[in-house]
Amino acid sequence: MSRLIRKWNLITERNPKSPISEGYRMLRTNIEFSTINDKMQIIMVTSSKPGEGKSITCANMAVTFAQANKRVLVVDADLRKPAQHHIFAISNHKGLTTALLHQKELQDVIQHTNTENLSVVTAGPTPPNPSELLSSTQMGALLETMRERYDVIIIDTPSIMSVTDAQIVATQSDGVVLVIDSGKVKKELALRAKASLEHVQANLIGVVLNNINRNHSDSYSYYYGASNEA
Repeated sequence: MSRLIRKWNLITERNPKSPISEGYRMLRTNIEFSTINDKMQIIMVTSSKPGEGKSITCANMAVTFAQANKRVLVVDADLRKPAQHHIFAISNHKGLTTALLHQKELQDVIQHTNTENLSVVTAGPTPPNPSELLSSTQMGALLETMRERYDVIIIDTPSIMSVTDAQIVATQSDGVVLVIDSGKVKKELALRAKASLEHVQANLIGVVLNNINRNHSDSYSYYYGASNEA
C-alpha cells in the first residue's frame, strides 16, 4: 500500500507555539466559555461558499480541543467534496456513508490520528443521496453514540449556500461556527449564509474570519455573538 501524503499541514500540530496556533486555542477557549451554561458537544463548521477554509479550520479546532485533553472526534459530513482524509492523511475507503448505508458500528469506521485523543470519521464513498443520509434516523442514532463516547464532536459540512446538507446537520448540532474568507466573500453573501442558518433555528455561536491579513494565508479572527452581526 502506498503511503498517504498530507495535502495540508496542520499548524496546530506542526508548530503548536506559533501565534496562529495560539489563535486557534483562543477560538477553543471562546467556544468553551461562551457556552458555559449550555451543552456544547456537537459543533458544526461550515462556510458561505467553497474555498473559505472551513475544513482546515475544523481540523485545527479539533487538534486544540484534543491538546486540552478532550476526547475529540472529527466527522466529515461533506459527503460531496470531502477533505478531512486529505488533511489527516488517512484512508477514505470507509467512513460515515459506510456506517449509514451498511449499518456499521461507529468503531468500525473510526480512524486514529497522530494527535492523542483525536479520532476521525471520514466521509466514505460518495453516495447518490447525501441529504437523505444526513437526515436519516441512522444519522441521528450515530450522533447519539458519538455523544456517549466523545467530549467534543466537530462536524465538517458543505458550504451553507451550496446545498441543504449543512442546514440538516445544523439542526442536529449544539452550535455552529461559520467560516468566512474576508477577501472573497461580500457582506451580502455572509448575511445570506447567516439567514440560512437562522431559517433552521441553528445556534450560530461565532464567525471565523479567514485571511484578514492577506499576507498570511493562515490568519483569522474569531467573533462571538455572531447572531447579531455577520
